[in-house]
Amino acid sequence: MNAPQVAPEIAVPFTLDRQRRVVDALRLTLPEHAVLWRVEDTRPYECDGLSMFRMLPMIVALPDTEAQVIDVLRICREMQVPVVTRGAGTGLSGGAMPHGSGVLLGMSKLNRIVAIDPLARTAIVQPGVRNLAISEAAAVHGLYYAPDPSSQIACTIGGNVAENSGGVHCLKYGLTVQNVMRVRMITIDGEVVELGSGALDTPGLDLLAAFIGSEGMLGVVTEATVKLVPKPQLAQVVMASFDDVETAGRAVADIIAAGIIPAGLEMMDKKASHMVEPFCNAGYDLEAEAILLCESDGTPDEVADEVARMRAVFEASGATRLAVSGSELERLRFWAGRKNAFPAAGRVSPDYYCMDGTIPRKRLGQVLNAIRDMEDKYGLRCANVFHAGDGNLHPLILFDANDADELRRAEDFGAEILELCVAVGGTVTGEHGVGVEKINQMCSQFAREELDAFFAVKRAFDPPGLLNPDKAIPTLHRCAEYGRMRVSGGKLPFADLPRF
Repeated sequence: MNAPQVAPEIAVPFTLDRQRRVVDALRLTLPEHAVLWRVEDTRPYECDGLSMFRMLPMIVALPDTEAQVIDVLRICREMQVPVVTRGAGTGLSGGAMPHGSGVLLGMSKLNRIVAIDPLARTAIVQPGVRNLAISEAAAVHGLYYAPDPSSQIACTIGGNVAENSGGVHCLKYGLTVQNVMRVRMITIDGEVVELGSGALDTPGLDLLAAFIGSEGMLGVVTEATVKLVPKPQLAQVVMASFDDVETAGRAVADIIAAGIIPAGLEMMDKKASHMVEPFCNAGYDLEAEAILLCESDGTPDEVADEVARMRAVFEASGATRLAVSGSELERLRFWAGRKNAFPAAGRVSPDYYCMDGTIPRKRLGQVLNAIRDMEDKYGLRCANVFHAGDGNLHPLILFDANDADELRRAEDFGAEILELCVAVGGTVTGEHGVGVEKINQMCSQFAREELDAFFAVKRAFDPPGLLNPDKAIPTLHRCAEYGRMRVSGGKLPFADLPRF
């Protein structure tokens, strides 16, 4: 199993008396309705989008001002209570899974768009603002916020910052780290710190880049300044069909090699298109083994030229069918299928396990064929729908969580996919984070010295180790257990020998 099924060990374990004392302390700064501790009230917070792993929090705190966030963190610091920050709960790696002896800090009430500057093309937002709400508010100025996770109608900017979220248009416009200029964050000591600025660059260490994607382990975001980009005059999607996934994978590499950077370049295999088409009626080619969705945006002349070049590359790469969106409605319909792949999976399977690994583009065909072989090995179906342009895979493993054996096989299936990603020169995550889901595979990707450096960064921001503990960075004991090695006194025997 990748994730712990019980609360990890901490200095002060859960007791009813300790719960009561922490509740009493929090009620000195929060209204009574904002401190939840009864099981029936905390149950909705027991997991994020990765529902395979659950844990009831000791307490849920729901502040609605920055001052209250500061007070909560100071109380938790003084009482040595672990803190897990939660946004909308749409994360897919268990990064917001609560600590059984800690406080779950829900940030959804800090949901105000503070300011939009159309001249500077920036927006200042609180962490509970939904991703799509930024674009909706900026639309009157002809601007929008580019990173667009599939969950953008629900996910929050605070969660996006924590996970360095992406989306279908991040190939051209970048992930969250390329689109956030400044964050205002609170340390575990209750200190307010600003990283980055409203300028294009800031001197000194790039702590902003280190903070984005840190999964709530370094501090709690209370405000972010994000970039806005002009809405393009025109956008069109080229849908290309292929008779095998290897040919489609080579076509992805050919597009980039031709000097074309599409606004989005996504792939769906046959299982995925058959899963999605009845749900969305997107007009997908159900005979194709793989479909590529390739978008061009800009001025009408730019789009016309780029679409012609895309078509030429796809034809030369072996596409069996090409279709170009003829209207904005048709373009949105093409994307609707891709963006609704996850809910579509819920129609054909009781549960699904969405993986997140990134590989070199040239390895796409090899890895997809390997995943197909793994389906037979584990006796489970897997649909592939993902960001092909940057090699960010999202295999959807379909299973029944009520069947303990299927759950175990789904976990093992996912672990093997992640380790294959590392073996071919990739990484265990692209935009979903490590959380508890991938913590074992971190042992496969990183050497002990690298993991020690990660811990050093965490200690610099969070000396007591109370912010989202026991996630993202594996301990020596965990890596040793995963690698079936013996640890004695916190040390490995023959420590000079290479392990991973």
